[in-house]
Amino acid sequence: MERVGTSGRAGTREWLGLGLLALPTVLLGLDVTVLYLVLPSMADDLDPTATQTLWIMDAYGFLVAGLLITMGTLGDRIGRRRLLMVGVTAFAAVSCLAAYAPNAELLVVARALLGVAGATLMPSTLSLISTMFRDARQRAVAIGVWATMFALGMAAGPVVGGALVDRFWWGAAFLLAIPVAVLVLAGARTLLPEYTAPREGRLDPVSVVLSLAAILPVVYAVKEGAAHGFEPLTALLLGAGAAAGTAFVRRQRRLASPLLDVTLFTDRAFSAALTVLLVGLVGVGGTMYLVTQFLQLVEGLDPATAGLWMGPPALAMFAAAIGAPLVAARVRPGLVMAATLGVSVGGYALLATAGPGDTVPVVAGFALVYLGLGAIAALGTDMVVGAAPETKAGSAAAMSETVQELGLAAGVALLGSLTTSVYRSHAPAPAHAPPEVADRLTDSIGGALAVSDRVPRETVDAAREAFTTGLNAASLAAGIAILLVTALCLLTLRHVGPLGRTGPEPADAART
Repeated sequence: MERVGTSGRAGTREWLGLGLLALPTVLLGLDVTVLYLVLPSMADDLDPTATQTLWIMDAYGFLVAGLLITMGTLGDRIGRRRLLMVGVTAFAAVSCLAAYAPNAELLVVARALLGVAGATLMPSTLSLISTMFRDARQRAVAIGVWATMFALGMAAGPVVGGALVDRFWWGAAFLLAIPVAVLVLAGARTLLPEYTAPREGRLDPVSVVLSLAAILPVVYAVKEGAAHGFEPLTALLLGAGAAAGTAFVRRQRRLASPLLDVTLFTDRAFSAALTVLLVGLVGVGGTMYLVTQFLQLVEGLDPATAGLWMGPPALAMFAAAIGAPLVAARVRPGLVMAATLGVSVGGYALLATAGPGDTVPVVAGFALVYLGLGAIAALGTDMVVGAAPETKAGSAAAMSETVQELGLAAGVALLGSLTTSVYRSHAPAPAHAPPEVADRLTDSIGGALAVSDRVPRETVDAAREAFTTGLNAASLAAGIAILLVTALCLLTLRHVGPLGRTGPEPADAART
């Protein structure tokens, strides 16, 4: 097979290797959302408490976000392919444990262990891409494929989970990891190169603890904020995370072999790209959460049909993730990102003006939002990974993914809370309804639908209208934020040249 030659361009082996890396990437995306439709069946079987249900849903995401930086650096030091193979083996083994968990307690443990294993896969796949694709144009296209596969997995999760539960049982959703692991282990040594950073020291345990102490409270705080509003505990957790983060940064500056090379943040392209990814994912994460609710709770679509309606947005993201790097070979990446983000602002405008019954405008608006995500996921991630020296690619990849995880969580918390607040201020409250019914009506759209058989149809329609008004307000806020990020792209990334332009690499030219 063809290999990376002296020109640095990838050959057949590398593109086949990318196809192999796409498998665990899709799997990771699936595991984020697959429980959305699996949960009711699982709850009937295991009868978890409310607290156990919360941790079954969230333990995976918490551990992935908390350990990404550690695992990215570990891959640089012990070998990126080796970490991928260990991680995919562990993921498959723990997936079996989750599938056949006899009680809720063991399922919580299994979900947490899946998070640990998942944290090894995400930076391994992305840093291996940076090793395999040295040509800037090819690397950007490969990262676009990688980003699209993860988003595709997230979009397909509810549909796949529902189909498996209907045909088999809730545990079948976890067994998807088995064939993926077999294929990756069978092809890894042939298609994937090994890379170990030379002369790197041992992992610093104190840095690992500080990184967890910085990230986990913040992720937990934004999720709690989404569920219960921003209370004193939320502020305390955010403060604790900020304090641990400050201590983490100070320690990294003193270490000869830091867990995270904080000097990367002096690169303008690196810092600006991370900011664009963070804000962009806040908008996308919150909007995806609200649009899926709109399709099911306002429009009354079943989960499978709602999943099919999410197909056009997924295609839009795929087109942008593949097309943006090709355009960026001739046009500055900052301009390409700004242009697609500008298009996504139009999508937020559609969402901000939609009403009940506007399924097509809502899906079209979200497709434009996803179009912007495809471009920033491909080009922004490429800037982050490309800014790091080869020995730090795993660490840079982990930083990119950590920011995106935080963005998704913050998006659900911030835009979800705004929508809930608007809903409650506009929700109908019939004068003669029993107190328990009135409370459900004014709490959430889900509560209103739960008591729909006890109130007039006009009241339920008013609740749907109130939720849509909340969606409008959240989309307006997100659109303004994306408009500001568009300006950031134009101002801070204008010095980054087209991909593959002869001369210094864009990241090198931007380094200060």
